[in-house]
This record gives sequence, structure tokens and C-alpha cells, in this order.
Amino acid sequence: MEKQRCLAGKTAIVTGASSGIGQATAATLARAGAAVVIHARRKDRLDKVAGEIAAQGGKALAVPGDSGVQADIDRLLEKTLSWNDGGGKYDIVVINAGRGLAGGILNSDESQWQDLYQINVLGAARLMRRAAQYMVQRKSGDIVALGSVAGRNISPFSGFYGSSKFAIGALAEALRREVCPHGVRVSLAMPGVVASEFQTVAGYNEENFGKAVAQFGKIFEPQTIADAIHWLLTLPPHVNVNEIMIRPTGQTFP
Repeated sequence: MEKQRCLAGKTAIVTGASSGIGQATAATLARAGAAVVIHARRKDRLDKVAGEIAAQGGKALAVPGDSGVQADIDRLLEKTLSWNDGGGKYDIVVINAGRGLAGGILNSDESQWQDLYQINVLGAARLMRRAAQYMVQRKSGDIVALGSVAGRNISPFSGFYGSSKFAIGALAEALRREVCPHGVRVSLAMPGVVASEFQTVAGYNEENFGKAVAQFGKIFEPQTIADAIHWLLTLPPHVNVNEIMIRPTGQTFP
């Protein structure tokens, strides 16, 4: 295991873990000693990730499901609490599941608006709520929500998506204020441009994304964000970095 096992004895839930930032984060936390529960819709990809973690000596439980569906969120938490290898508990929840959508308010596909908010905002808020209720009872825990630089600096090229990440930032801060007196930490991670499947699914292509990003130079791989999340989680318990924005050095906007 290449990372220091500073998370040994902890159990972490990571949503959207079948690829990209979620997959990299799950693997990173497992290398740091955490037992990880991974969640995503694609069962085959999820099982593959769990197998790779196990092959490196880690512990992983794959729980397929849709992070925008309340019943699937409840099932994820129930499976985690009944998983003996995870100690029948969880200490960390990384709320990463989400999707993008190319275009602003005028030209994004309106038929996709509801689905985007269902997973990016409502599903995330429901997982935040249930995880926080549990952690408040235990007087400890970490919740890390994935926002975006586009949620803090709204871009006309991803305006509707950016609005969902603006909402996540507000939810994270509201939750932090509720739970911090109980020893629970809440952090918002806001990545800049990351190379992953995200762009293709969101409807970006060379014309509406590739040419603009090319001027930024070297952009991030998912591991960069996973390492930042690992850092947040390994700070002393009395230290809570509430927000972290991470851009490639050459990224001028958003």
C-alpha cells in the first residue's frame, strides 16, 4: 500500500466511484487504510474497481445504485452499516456523484434540467442529511462534497450545471454550521478542469470545450483531486478546511 495508512480503522463511502474522481478517491482512501464502500449506477464498472482495490490489499464493498434516488441512498447506508469488514459504521462520506450539462440558461437542453438537479442537488442533499444525522450522534465524522469552480465562478458555457454546484456550496456551508458543534467536519472541494468521462457525458466536444481548454496547458487527472480530498481528511480533528478550490495553473476561467 503506497500511502501511509493514516485512515486505518475508518470506513469511507464514496459515490460516483465507477470512474473519474470518485474511482481515484476510493482507491486513494483504500491505500491510506480505509475500508471503502463504493456506489455508482454501473455495476460492472463498480465491481471492477472493488476488485482492483482488493488486489492491492484493500477492503471494498460495491453497492450499485443511483445517487439521485432516495431508496438507493438508504440502501447504500444500510449496506454500509451491515458490512462487517467496515466495522458496521462509517466515518467519511465523499459526495461525488453528479453529472454535467453543456450550455447556459438559454441554450442547454431543458429536458435534462430536472435529472441534473435530482442527482447533483437533491440526491446530494439527502445523503448529506442522513450522513450528518448519523455522525452527529457519534460526535465525529467527515463529509466532503464535490463542487466545481463553475459553481463559484458561473460560466455561460455551463451555466445551468454551475447553478447546481453553486447550490452544493450553499448546502455544504449550511450543513457545516449545523454540525460543527458536534465534532463533524464538512468540506467543499471545487475542482477546475479534470480530464475524465464527465465532459463527454455532459455534451462537451472539441468545438465547445476542447479548443477553450487547450490554452490552459496541462490539465488535471482525477488523482490530483483525490489527493486533495485525502489531505482534507487527514488533518487534525480540530482543523476543518471548509473550502478548497483547485485549478490547473494555466486555467484562466472559470
